[in-house]
Amino acid sequence: MAQNNTESPSLLFETSWEVCNKVGGIYAVLSTKARTLQSLYKDKVIFVGPDVWTDDTPSPYFTEVASLLKAWRKNTGLPDGVTVRVGRWNVPGRPIAVLVKFDAMYASLPLLYGRMWEQYGVDSLHAYGDYPEACAFSHAAALVIESISRFMGHENGEGVLAHFDEWTTGMGLLHVKSELPAAATVFTTHATSIGRSICGNGKDLYAYFAGYNGDQMARELNMEAKHSLEKAAAHQADCFTTVSDVTARECEQLLEIRPHVTPNGFEKDFVPKTERKMAAARQAARQAMLKVASALTGATLPDDTFLVATSGRCEYRNKGIDVFLDACNIVRYELTDSDRPVVCMIMVPAWSRNARPELIEAMNGQAGNGLPDPVITHTLNNPDSDPIIGSIHRLGFENRPSDKLMMIYVPCYLDGSEGLFGGLTYYDLLPGLDATVFPSYYEPWGYTPMESVAFGIPTVTTSLSGFGMWVDNTFGDGAFEASGVHVSERNDGNYSELCRSIASRIEEILRADETSYAALRNAASATADRADWAHFMEYYLIAYADAMTSAQQRLNNKK
Repeated sequence: MAQNNTESPSLLFETSWEVCNKVGGIYAVLSTKARTLQSLYKDKVIFVGPDVWTDDTPSPYFTEVASLLKAWRKNTGLPDGVTVRVGRWNVPGRPIAVLVKFDAMYASLPLLYGRMWEQYGVDSLHAYGDYPEACAFSHAAALVIESISRFMGHENGEGVLAHFDEWTTGMGLLHVKSELPAAATVFTTHATSIGRSICGNGKDLYAYFAGYNGDQMARELNMEAKHSLEKAAAHQADCFTTVSDVTARECEQLLEIRPHVTPNGFEKDFVPKTERKMAAARQAARQAMLKVASALTGATLPDDTFLVATSGRCEYRNKGIDVFLDACNIVRYELTDSDRPVVCMIMVPAWSRNARPELIEAMNGQAGNGLPDPVITHTLNNPDSDPIIGSIHRLGFENRPSDKLMMIYVPCYLDGSEGLFGGLTYYDLLPGLDATVFPSYYEPWGYTPMESVAFGIPTVTTSLSGFGMWVDNTFGDGAFEASGVHVSERNDGNYSELCRSIASRIEEILRADETSYAALRNAASATADRADWAHFMEYYLIAYADAMTSAQQRLNNKK
């Protein structure tokens, strides 16, 4: 991978709320990118994240290392109460990570808000929710970057590149811009705060796209603080980036600046390396899922039952869970006697308690006739307001033993601790699926379909996802056969057609002969290889070089 050393940073920081803190898709971006960054910059890369862990609940993703940055830690110069732990992120590449305890920064937030209003016009007046927490963390992270940079001889930040992810780190970028004026800054929006809010409030983002004004919508949706901070960071950064063409268009409209596009890459480290290991993983996953389905419904499900699932963040409309339910409902009425039984699974974490105790008993052989309400594995705290269980009941899924298609809601985070799938995690269960469907309405990139194809699973997504758009642009006509990914056209006016299209694709995969299905699996796996960080890192290197050039020009202009 070629690189211009004159534009290479001496120190590269990357700050995110999801460093060593697995809460969303950004964790997947950074943790899979780490090894490639390490190969390029070997321990010149320092990830900065929040220290939200305790002795009772330590981070499983972080190992403290006393020898790292030892001299700096003796004299950090950080404010009283702001402490750090230095170690390695437990991901491939094992980069250096600094975790910051930032609680002491809350007291200084009014001064920070006032300074950022005066310098950059950030309007924090209507801040609420997680805004103060994000600002306290990112300000503390910026102080860490400033302190390490100066300790290592970069007094004004020359030679330093500081990369900040998402609006939650915007205050950090603006502080670095102010206090390390020669440092190069990169800001990445993974999804605009106002775009996500528009969709989350049930408004049509795309039909009226050209008429939206970000500032106006922020006032209407009570999003002024987050939007103002995100917009300021985007405009002040030496290089502003986002993850896909679909989100670049959104940024240009709502933030009024065109970003560089740096697609999210991937590394298949967690995918079994040999066909034998993949076959064993697939068999174990299928047995675990069929055991749960059989105990829940009382049905005797054959080994060749067709397993299809959707997963991801629990956003009923944005992630297309509504479409998945309606498409599967179409399939339910079109199955014939010759079709295999179909089990559809919705694997999204919701507001749930433990697995249903009667389900655990059934799985242990203490019952075998199926459970009441055999469509859900866990007890919900809000069954009357959860839109997924409401739709399952409304559509009449009953999961009787005689039903050809069953719908099962798994409303928990699949980290192996839920007690149902024999300790298997989401990544352990993925290989057992026959197909996955991610019919997103709002999806800046789409790691869930990307993860699926990494396991060779034929996958359906939409043209409104960044990954789907990349597949379309890369493979063109005949993309499904060539890539193992079907991209359904989605817009604000074609809901019924979309459900019909996805239902047809599920039926096509279900009825594919062995040779055709194997070809789809191979194509999906090859698509994941094409989306490896080895291919996508070049976009980041261009962004880094642009940021370094911009910072150098700024420095030269002041001399």
